[in-house]
Amino acid sequence: MLNVSSENVCRLVYLAREFHAQEQVSIPEDPDNPSGDWAVQILASHAEDESFQVFKAIVEDLEPDQQQEVVALLWLGRGDYSKEEWRDALQLAADSWNTRTAEYLIAHPLLADYLEQGLELFDLRCEE
Repeated sequence: MLNVSSENVCRLVYLAREFHAQEQVSIPEDPDNPSGDWAVQILASHAEDESFQVFKAIVEDLEPDQQQEVVALLWLGRGDYSKEEWRDALQLAADSWNTRTAEYLIAHPLLADYLEQGLELFDLRCEE
């Protein structure tokens, strides 16, 4: 069971689709910088984007454990973990948590798809 509401996750799905649909947003499939700072560098030019600002505000309003669940849903939907490994995904998300969760999430071009797939494993769906 999730502590983060599926409504919040679905709102993030919608905003991620809106953000990534823009022509000027270009996020590399294989970033040059393995440290993770590449996401912050790329997103710096989109800091004023309204979709990103709303996305970031929603993520920052979530409690840390809820942010960690969203990250774990991303990993689950991406196939890094199975539903049976949910607790392991949550543990890694907790161990890796920092204040740049929104930037980490939005830096994944297929974020919306991954979150939806993660939700589906919990028999939850976003309304079209």
